[in-house]
Amino acid sequence: MNVVEQIEQVLRAQVQELFPEQAPQVEKSLSVALNDDPNKQQFGDISTNAAMLLAKLLGENPRVVAGAIIASLAHPLIDSCAIAGPGFINITLTSEAFRQTVHQFSEDFAGFFKLRVDAPRHHYSIEYVSANPTGPLHLGHGRGGIIGDVLGNIERLLGHTVTKEFYINDAGKQIETLGLSLKIRCEQQLGIPAELPEEGYRGEYLITLAQELCANQKPAVDQALAAGDTRFFGNYAKQKLLAEQQETLRDYGIDFDTWFSESTLHKSGEIDTALEQLRVNGVTFEQDGALWFASTRFGDDKDRVLRKSDGTLTYVAPDIAYLRNKIMRGADKLVIVLGQDHHSYVVRLKGLMQALGYNPDDLDVILYQLVTLKEDGAVLRMSKRAGRMVTLRDVIDAVGADVARFFYLNRKADAHLEFDIALALRKTEENPVYYIQYAYVRTNSILEKAGAFPQLLPQMGAVYTFDEHEKLLIKKILALKVLLQNIGHNYQVHLLAYYVIELANNFHSFYAGHKVIDPENPEQSRRRLVLITLLKQTFELCFKLLGISCPEKM
Repeated sequence: MNVVEQIEQVLRAQVQELFPEQAPQVEKSLSVALNDDPNKQQFGDISTNAAMLLAKLLGENPRVVAGAIIASLAHPLIDSCAIAGPGFINITLTSEAFRQTVHQFSEDFAGFFKLRVDAPRHHYSIEYVSANPTGPLHLGHGRGGIIGDVLGNIERLLGHTVTKEFYINDAGKQIETLGLSLKIRCEQQLGIPAELPEEGYRGEYLITLAQELCANQKPAVDQALAAGDTRFFGNYAKQKLLAEQQETLRDYGIDFDTWFSESTLHKSGEIDTALEQLRVNGVTFEQDGALWFASTRFGDDKDRVLRKSDGTLTYVAPDIAYLRNKIMRGADKLVIVLGQDHHSYVVRLKGLMQALGYNPDDLDVILYQLVTLKEDGAVLRMSKRAGRMVTLRDVIDAVGADVARFFYLNRKADAHLEFDIALALRKTEENPVYYIQYAYVRTNSILEKAGAFPQLLPQMGAVYTFDEHEKLLIKKILALKVLLQNIGHNYQVHLLAYYVIELANNFHSFYAGHKVIDPENPEQSRRRLVLITLLKQTFELCFKLLGISCPEKM
């Protein structure tokens, strides 16, 4: 256990001993927080709200309860305790606590951040992007992509099994419309009078596809046109556009474990199996020749059609089969990343989980807000059907994958994101990506320079007594463990971006005010070089989770 976990264990045991009747009632709300804020070091290293929680139940003054707790709160890692404000207990750690923490870092750095051995492990299915294969990935897909990808990286680091998944919507009306649109573009390319219908796709990319198809497969195009076969054009466009999406995502640093095709659900009979399961569970009914899901029983605003009176399936039917398929493949935690325009679908999805006989709490939906692109001070507008698009490829080509990933992540998912191209291109500290990568490069530079002084080389297993400024860096690294575990539960992946900026800021401030390589003070140099080594590893770990590169030079 790390020092925070050890102190929490001791504190909870103390509360149980002193207040056995009230302890169970405060179990979930009791918090033990690490203080890694440089501006709040007067509040100790760890703080807890235990006294204030207990005071409400006891009808006592929180400071009096806090006094009772700290009167007998003893542990080799606790130096002192103090009562602050309305009843917070602030704990100052001993030097041994920091030595122990550095030792744990040194033994197995990546392993330090995993869940404890006795913590439960899950199989996460994380679905994100899942764009229709009807055009290039647009600006917004970059945001959903980075949220899902980084979450998967974090859950995997913690020790969970993770399947990163892209759902290919390759069946249904949109593919028919795509085929019709490409057919008409081919007719226009061949000089045959034809006009796109109102619902057709108007992007320039279909004109390019038509030119390519007519040039390379003219006999097949003529045959399909003569037969009125829109499926030929739909299949061609679908395959080409999906391949383009896959290439864009690879260049964006996203590699999915599973590309799941909706059409396989139709061919395998899994949709019929899922609908039969709903029927057996008594949550479907027939009306006006159609099959309905009684979704109002599960909080939806109206019941939903599953199969129309003409026998065609609605989009809800394959979604049911897909949820079931994920669970049948072993997933016990389902996470789906969707744009905010799908907010009304969340209740329906959870209702489907319950209707199938699964726990709806095993499904979580992350909704992200819109993205706008700001260039030369103006916000660009886009529309796929009208052909006015800003694609994810445009963004990657303009600023690079590192900057694109970080900028997309550096804002809370449920807040609107304005992507500022001018800021993204700056090679100054105003650009957060430049700022954090420069911090990493600086750690490398320091360690390289230290190589000229063999007597100063860090000894990772040595016993050091760290000063207050050094302790702050240790706490900041330790805070990453707490943060990653929290993200594992609350999915607030943007907090990792915030953390690495704070880490860089702490490091830059420390380096500006403290000499690291000092042949006149070898003991101090060695322990500070230990910290620089750990900081370098922390940056590397964060960058790996964020999916950005670790440059050697800048």
